[in-house]
Amino acid sequence: MTADTWKPSDPPTLAEDLLLLLFQPRSGTIAGENTLFYVLAGAVFADLALGGHLATTAKGRIGGVADHVPSDDLLRSTWDYVSEKPRSAQTVLAAIGPGLRQPVLDRLVRRGDIREEARTVLGLFRSTTLRDGDTDRRARLLAEVREVLVEGAEPPVRVAALAALLSASGTLPQFDHEIPWTSPVIKRAKDLEQGDWGATAAAEAVTRTVTATVVNSAVAAITVLPRS
Repeated sequence: MTADTWKPSDPPTLAEDLLLLLFQPRSGTIAGENTLFYVLAGAVFADLALGGHLATTAKGRIGGVADHVPSDDLLRSTWDYVSEKPRSAQTVLAAIGPGLRQPVLDRLVRRGDIREEARTVLGLFRSTTLRDGDTDRRARLLAEVREVLVEGAEPPVRVAALAALLSASGTLPQFDHEIPWTSPVIKRAKDLEQGDWGATAAAEAVTRTVTATVVNSAVAAITVLPRS
């Protein structure tokens, strides 16, 4: 799959799900812009791990599995990069993150999950405002994360990775009206960041060892980033 052949009917990537969750319909903004590039890169990393496209070395570096090329173009470019030679999570996040926001947002707009509205400011300057789309996908994703963080449900591995990355982004307090920012929620979120996903998620991930290593490495790199 290339960027030109991508279709809105294609399955969403984890980066798309994460950006859609970070989108705040009330304000039309995206939470965590300061670390967004790295968080989206972490989601791409996690997607590749879940698909069995990555392998880890004895030194903890991450490389691509030969002849197991991802079909999605967003994932393919990162797979190409780590297939050149194994690299640390920090190196990969810094290299691929800055180019992700716009193509991921474009996909959400094409899917109808987010709408872009053009407007004129002071009668002179044109700007674009983001609005909630015509789908219920954000609400469904949020309900899945809430079930894990608030109700303590054991998550499917994809939801566990999504919740861990959301927590690592430092944006969970901004979801307080939907996911109460309480001590149990904070503890559960930190547990997910550290790879405590429960038996269900561990059993579901065929490549669970690599997945845990990759996601934990990405989360650790994200959580030490400056927030300002």
